[in-house]
Amino acid sequence: MLRTGLYIIASPIGNIQDISARAVDILKQAEVIACEDTRITKKLFSLLSISLQKKFISYEDHSENQKSQQIINFINNGQAVVLISDAGSPLISDPGYKLVRLCRQQNIYVTAIPGACALITALQLSGLPTNRFMFAGFIPNKDKAREDLFDELKDIDTTLIFYETAPRLLKTLAAAAQKFSDREISIARELTKLYEETLTGSANELIEHFTANEPKGEFVVIIAPPQHEQISIDDIRPYLEKRLRETSLKTAVKEICAQTKLNKNDVYNLALELKHE
Repeated sequence: MLRTGLYIIASPIGNIQDISARAVDILKQAEVIACEDTRITKKLFSLLSISLQKKFISYEDHSENQKSQQIINFINNGQAVVLISDAGSPLISDPGYKLVRLCRQQNIYVTAIPGACALITALQLSGLPTNRFMFAGFIPNKDKAREDLFDELKDIDTTLIFYETAPRLLKTLAAAAQKFSDREISIARELTKLYEETLTGSANELIEHFTANEPKGEFVVIIAPPQHEQISIDDIRPYLEKRLRETSLKTAVKEICAQTKLNKNDVYNLALELKHE
């Protein structure tokens, strides 16, 4: 028997087999299912051979405040409630964080059952840097809002991830060509489905491809971090010699490492060499 509380469950983003056995088990036991579109969730239940003899309620952006308290009431009456999205992980560009906050404030049990997430899957397939990344949600529809967003993010030293729709993709790539002209961009679509596709190139190369091949499906757009000029240990020799005449070895090494991101041991060894010349 499930513990009373809120269960946040990721649904498949394409391939139905992506859902975990744990998620299926909880879906079978929960009394209340809060979802974006009850028709889509009921179809998933049917495909998974899970009984529809449960209470299904819609939980969307425009009804989030009202439905959150309704869900809290279900839980306080001793029921287990599942929050599930149409596809992927709930709360990722979906409503739900307000509900989680309310549950926390009222000491209600909350847990998440990990599963499919389009942005993570696309990032893994992109071949772009994964050590730091920022998810910025859906790209605005209006031209100025899109340009303002790109201006805001273009100098951040991280991989940028967005969601986009097929009808707006070419406009987004055109804006990216202006704001991110020297950066690699990866486009992923139909993730985990039969026609899964990942393309990587410049904005203009991708524009050429999708002009010839009409965009279809939902897209994840990933933009590589800004390129930095590569500095070698030999490049810093003249500046390090100058700084060693002006300050201590320790200070000179610290300054140069902060400015160039070179390996501290390499800079320190060069400093020692210069000191003894």
